[in-house]
Formats: sequence, structure tokens, C-alpha cells
Amino acid sequence: MPGFELFDHQEKQQVAEVMDQGFTFRYNFDGLRNNVWKARELEAQICDTLSVKHAHLVSSGTAALSTALAAAGIGAGDEVIVPPFTFVASVEAIVLAGAIPVFAEIDDTLTLSAEGIEAVVTPRTRAVNFVHMCGTGGDMDAVKAVCDRHDLILLEDACQATGATYKGQALGTIGQVGTFSFDSVKTISCGEGGAVLTNDERIYQHAHQYSDHGHDHIGNDRGAEDHPIMGTNYRISEMNAAVGVAQWQKLDRILSIQRQNKRRLKEALSQYDEVSFRRLTDADGDNAGFLSIFLPTAERAQDVTRQLSEAGIGGVFYWYANNWHYLKNWSHIHRMHSSARLPIELVDQRPDYTQVSVPQSDEIMSRTVSFLIQLSWDEAEIHKRTQAFHNIFNP
Repeated sequence: MPGFELFDHQEKQQVAEVMDQGFTFRYNFDGLRNNVWKARELEAQICDTLSVKHAHLVSSGTAALSTALAAAGIGAGDEVIVPPFTFVASVEAIVLAGAIPVFAEIDDTLTLSAEGIEAVVTPRTRAVNFVHMCGTGGDMDAVKAVCDRHDLILLEDACQATGATYKGQALGTIGQVGTFSFDSVKTISCGEGGAVLTNDERIYQHAHQYSDHGHDHIGNDRGAEDHPIMGTNYRISEMNAAVGVAQWQKLDRILSIQRQNKRRLKEALSQYDEVSFRRLTDADGDNAGFLSIFLPTAERAQDVTRQLSEAGIGGVFYWYANNWHYLKNWSHIHRMHSSARLPIELVDQRPDYTQVSVPQSDEIMSRTVSFLIQLSWDEAEIHKRTQAFHNIFNP
């Protein structure tokens, strides 16, 4: 991670095919494109690899989240459970859908716990946005059992976990609907792009309609198409999809490199008593995009992060102080501040987000340090990191 580290002639060839023979718009214009349909091609690849019935490409991971919420029927006034540790888009998409984010506790998997979800379910809860952070998921059997017991939609935000599995099933395909991101720093990169995954025919129909102004995409005359629902423009372009076609063909190679490099770092860190590791509920299914460790205290985690930075080690994340990935730093979410009035402001019993308390998550994340696993590392880069670990943990 990220996939752009492996960009080469294959991505160029796919883009050139669109430039030379195809058309950049993903729908229609049949006579101009010489049967070049890159979005369709990538969607078929995804379905085949992940054994999922439907994959619909959109313009970003955030667009995928918004589309998934709308397609699953989640909207005005619905409560959606979400973790405090996630990329902020997971929350923004809920708010902009007119729904109400409800924060629940994570556990040592760095994802929502079944107990955390259960503790915040109310009669207004409609869905769980389960975020597979840093390349893998949590106790999905227990989480799905809670969702089934309360008749909740399980939306899997697998934007950081492309290629990961849980007991042999692809993350993003366990719940009713899932999402991927293919932006510039994801496991598979289209430059910009995302996907909605589902085995539910109704959700799929709503997804491809909603992401293209409600078009039903029946026939080959765009002007004659019907509009069963309202929608917006979250279309991916054929240029981005073309990059994704080449990238998706490298998925197994990417996962193999990541897993090998992560194993090397984890072996190096395993010898130090003060280091423990994130709990993996399916180690074989981890996409290995990150290695996450726990230190004994928040102070030690900050100290280790500082020393690694001073040693010139990049790709080190202390999420607890990160402005984009942890609740306590999202002042615009605390205040629900936007450029225009938000639907949530019309809700009488909306939460006071300045008072949200997730002490278990705070305790876990304040001690967590994560390392981005890169595809381009050579022996010198890995040695540089293992030597930095030695200098810090065994001076």
C-alpha cells in the first residue's frame, strides 16, 4: 500500500486504449468507443475476484459511502453507528445523508466491538457503518449477530481493506452493502475512484441509479432513459477505471509484497517486551497495509513516534493526534459546522457531539502507533526501520 508504487506500462496501456479507441464517459456513446468499456471491465474483475454479485464503480470512496447509504435506504433521521477511529468521510457521509452518527467503542482489533455496538442501539438505529481500519476487520461473526438481532443494516466501509478477508469471505461482502476506495494512496489506486459492493439486487439497482442522477441505464439512448429515483453525479470516468483495470490485475502481487514486508517488521518488533500487537481476528486474511502496535502508555507512544520521525522513518501514524482519523480532533463534527444548514439541525433530540465519550477507544488509540507498509521497500529500507526499532527499544 499504496498501489501507485507499482504503476508501470500496464496502467499506461489501459489509459491509452481509452484515449485511442474508447470514450471517457462511462455510459452510452456506443458508436464512439469501439466496445471499450473499462468501468464494466473493472466491475466484472471485482465481482469475479471477491465472489460478489454486484460491484458498482463511483468517483471516490466517499461517493461510495454516500451511494451505499442511499441505496440501502438510510436517510433522514436514521441513526447509524460508527467508530471514533476512522477517516472522517465515514461520518460526513452519514451527516450529509440526513442521518445521525452515533459513536460506539472499538476494541483491540481497532474496529467496532459487538459489545460497543450493542451498548448504543436504540429504536431509531437503522444501520452500523463498520469500518475495517488499517487493512483488516474485527469480530465479524459477533458484529453480524448483533446486527441481525436488531434488524440493522451492516454497511462495511472496507476502503482501507481491499483484498482482505474474514474466514475466506472478502471484507465488504459480509454485510448487505460494502464500499472500497481507490484513491491515490489506497491498496488499489485509480487516482480517484471507489466501489459499492452488494449481493442484494435492490441495493445494486438503487446504487447505479443514485450515482447517475437516477438513470435506470436501460437501453442505449441516454436521453430516453427513465429516472426511478432521485440521484446525483458520482460517476467514475473511463480514464480512472482504466487505471483500475491494470491495478486490479496486480492485487495478488500487492498483497503478497505487503504481507512479506509486514512480517519482516513484525518479527523485528516481537523481541521487545513493551511492544504488543493489534489483535487480528483472521491473520491470514489481513491485507497487511499497516502494522499496528500498542505501547504501555500514551506518553511512550508519542515518544516512539517522535524518535522514529527524528530518525527519518516515514509512514508512522499516531492516530490519536491525527486530525483526519480520530473523533477527538474533529472540531467541525463536534460543532456540526458546515457552509450551509445541515439536516441534523432539524432533529430535536440530536446528540451533543462536544460531549461524546468513548473512554475505551481513547485508552486504546492513545497507545497505538501504526506503520504504513510500502511496496517499494528494498532490503536497505527494511534494515533502516529495524535498526531504528533497535535504537529506540533496546538502546
